Amino acid sequence: MQDTAHPPAPAKHRWQFLAALSHRNFRLFWSGQAISLIGTWMQNVSQAWLVLEITNSSFLLGLVSSLQFAPVLLFSLVAGVVADHFPKRRILLFTQASMMMLAFILALLTYTRVVQYWHILLLALSVGLVQTLDAPARQAFFIELVGPQDLMNAIALNSTIFNIARILGPAVAGVVMARFGAEFCFLANGLSFLAVLASLLLIRVPPLKASQVDRNLIGNIQAGLQYVRRTPVVLTAIVLMGILSTFAMNFNILVPVLAKNVLHQQQQGYGFLMSSMGIGALTGALLLAGFSKAGPRRVVLLAGGFGLGLFQVLLGLANGYLMAAALLALAGMSMISFSASTNTTIQVNTPDEYRGRVMSLYSLVFGGVTPFGALFAGGLASLAGARVALICGGGIGVLATAVVIAHRHTWFRTESVPVAREEATIPSAAGEMAGEIVGGERQ
Repeated sequence: MQDTAHPPAPAKHRWQFLAALSHRNFRLFWSGQAISLIGTWMQNVSQAWLVLEITNSSFLLGLVSSLQFAPVLLFSLVAGVVADHFPKRRILLFTQASMMMLAFILALLTYTRVVQYWHILLLALSVGLVQTLDAPARQAFFIELVGPQDLMNAIALNSTIFNIARILGPAVAGVVMARFGAEFCFLANGLSFLAVLASLLLIRVPPLKASQVDRNLIGNIQAGLQYVRRTPVVLTAIVLMGILSTFAMNFNILVPVLAKNVLHQQQQGYGFLMSSMGIGALTGALLLAGFSKAGPRRVVLLAGGFGLGLFQVLLGLANGYLMAAALLALAGMSMISFSASTNTTIQVNTPDEYRGRVMSLYSLVFGGVTPFGALFAGGLASLAGARVALICGGGIGVLATAVVIAHRHTWFRTESVPVAREEATIPSAAGEMAGEIVGGERQ
């Protein structure tokens, strides 16, 4: 039976690279995100530089990231239950409006020259609370916008604009900070949320069938965790994402320290260094979008994870600004290949009634472990320098991916293992689709 909650598949005669854009709802959401994400990256790099100017401490910079992502660690599973039981569009309207107001507050504090380190900590915690609810709802919202057939293309295209923003945002932020100050970067971020709010107001999605699981909060969380535990491909992807997120994705902490203390760059040099990583990530996203018809491929996921760790190790050994920029570009390409393939692999192996909770677990290991990763990277950089922190983090990423590669035939099984007879039909359509998209691959 066709799922009426998903929009019908678009016409076959289309340019596959832009398949998801044939859906009106996705076009609206994608356009709003394209504007908003530039502001987000402007704030990310400006806030990191502002913290370094106030404190001159890589550890305190890591503490900001730790506090921002701590709520994801604590409340992500609860947020997944909310995402499964309330309209995701309404959740996103609330979260995006809240983040807009927080950006305006930071802009005002910085403009009036009263901003202090504890202000940034408190605002980072507030942003983290909002993002905890935003992340699983946003991830699970994609399939409502495009349906399962164009899901990977939608994720790849979203990664494309994310990484265009990763290129433009830091570069623009470096210039704006040097000429006008960080407060105008924060102001630009606040204004950019108007675009995504407008797109969400214009989107119309059919109501989804209510979840049939137990309404008890603990029961809901346990049901989602049990599904992940019974499905090897989902469990493996989530565990590997957790390890790499913790140890090999701390560029927001280590690149500013590398730029300032090792490469002796100022704001513009730092901004363009971050943009080089975005160029590589954009290249990876474009390649994924072009080949998205084949679905998520295990070889791309594993090669991306291995490359992410390897190029980070080489970055720690590199001498010179241009070499560092080139290695960051390669690391960015590997990171987006890994993260987008992991995201899609998890979603196509998860039925609708569990998607919010499973994606909340994905958000937990993608962002919730950031406090540990930020403290690891910031603390090690303070003790031994940015080079050592990059080499250690990348080395752990290489080792973890190599272990998964060695067990890939067992750990990437797509079938779910039932724990009771009445639960055996849970995977249903998602399991069939996963078998077509992922299970048929023999790399």
